[in-house]
Amino acid sequence: MAHYVPADRPTLYFIGVTTAKSSIMKVFPAWAKHLGLDGAVIKGIDFPLHADPAAYREAVAFIRDDPMSLGALVTTHKIDLFNACRDMFDEIDPHARLMDETSCISKRDGRLVCHAKDPISSGLALDAFLPDGYFEGRGAELFSIGAGGSTIALTWHMMHARRAGDRPSRIVVSNRSQHRLDEIRRIHDAMGRTVPVDYVLAPAPADNDAIVAALKPGSVVINATGLGKDAPGSPLTHAVHFPKGGIAWDLNYRGDLVFLDQARARQQADSLSVEDGWVYFIHGWTQVIAEVFHIDIPASGPAFDAISEIALDVTRG
Repeated sequence: MAHYVPADRPTLYFIGVTTAKSSIMKVFPAWAKHLGLDGAVIKGIDFPLHADPAAYREAVAFIRDDPMSLGALVTTHKIDLFNACRDMFDEIDPHARLMDETSCISKRDGRLVCHAKDPISSGLALDAFLPDGYFEGRGAELFSIGAGGSTIALTWHMMHARRAGDRPSRIVVSNRSQHRLDEIRRIHDAMGRTVPVDYVLAPAPADNDAIVAALKPGSVVINATGLGKDAPGSPLTHAVHFPKGGIAWDLNYRGDLVFLDQARARQQADSLSVEDGWVYFIHGWTQVIAEVFHIDIPASGPAFDAISEIALDVTRG
């Protein structure tokens, strides 16, 4: 069993795999000062991939019962933690209930609340670099590699009513294991598909290469696997050719980032736009900080730009 020490000041936890390596450990103190969160600190809790459910329950129980432990951001373990701890939450927000995941834990009026913030943060990040009317004007497709929480959130955003008239002509989701594909298909059934979706079992990177090769020009290819951050490597091989005039987006911003290297190697030949996960990182964290500390953090405009600049300054230093 882990030994959790009661917090002596307002504390936000980061539940992940290699949390000490994340830029948030440097960025959060600067953000806390800027946002007036006097004395607030961040602490990492690391678990191996697909940890023992009892370990997740122990961590959630500690946060629930410790007065100065205010909440947590959960990455990588979002689905596994939800499955292990769903009965421990007093409230589960509609996104979390639909997607069977926990990306944020907060406390409200003495109640422990489970949130899925990714549908909001991933949509904000995608829309930050995707031109208005991008899909409508091209008939382009979207391929998200990995059927975990990030892809569930991104596909929800693409299928949402607000995107009517500007959706991919087709969505493709691949995964190395069938059970995750079955789960995301179930979630899409529940939310109602507004876009055709193909679910492809792709146990090897070459399988994903073949999917990329068949995409229409201008299509968007997303690495939503965690490969390149939580584990080394890429879901593609170095022989991959991206769709002409398309976009390659790696949800990671740190690690060995092989997917980004592969995309940049093809950038000129494939007329490819390449995006990393930095803006996704900013939106993901600010959405959770706002929830846990019960403050308002704008998702755009001068106040958001100031927060982004603080993060850049800290990480450059």
